[in-house]
Amino acid sequence: MSVPLASRRGWARPEPAVERFLAEREPWLRRHLERMDRQRRAIEARGGVSDGAEFRYLGELHRLRIMPAPAGVRRSSVVRLGADDGDELHLLLAPRDYLASRDRARPTAVLRDWLRDRAVAAVDRAVALHAPPLGVTPARITFRDPRSRWGSASRTGSISLSWRLILTPPEALETVVIHELAHLRVFGHGPGFWALVAARRPDHERWRRWLRTHSQEVHAALDGTGER
Repeated sequence: MSVPLASRRGWARPEPAVERFLAEREPWLRRHLERMDRQRRAIEARGGVSDGAEFRYLGELHRLRIMPAPAGVRRSSVVRLGADDGDELHLLLAPRDYLASRDRARPTAVLRDWLRDRAVAAVDRAVALHAPPLGVTPARITFRDPRSRWGSASRTGSISLSWRLILTPPEALETVVIHELAHLRVFGHGPGFWALVAARRPDHERWRRWLRTHSQEVHAALDGTGER
């Protein structure tokens, strides 16, 4: 909620209006806060970045395993493997990184860098697939870690995307890419814009809903270890 500037007519003393707003919507606010608290506890119960924790990648929960890299390997890496009880992400840490793994900072950095690389590759594939039919060519693609949006587009032809989209289902990532590519033709969210998005992703509403539902989880992944 935002409050108009005190200089705006009728808003010199906003407190009564704010209090009425909160009183009228208290039940909704409490339900929303309780849901967020349940999600927070569930996320924490997965174990964060630690050996044996659950970690979401490509929309699916994976078992995270942290172990020393094979002898002679000097650079840490991440490998995705299938297992009988579900897919796993193996963080193979070089000796120096493995010795520093107890504070989670180094394993988090290794995992973050790997995820960013996967995000770049996935976005490149989605742009190559959808940009030509939409008749656009991004002037530049950047990857950031915003908290309030998944992507943005500029009138200069650049698009910016959250690397955390690699944690979401591929269809959700593709939906965001299409959304930003469509903005290179139509700014604003009028009927013409949504027609462009639907032409490339008819089920975009489903994946936008997934992103809203899982936003807290995706943005909390890898937090608490100084990675920002």
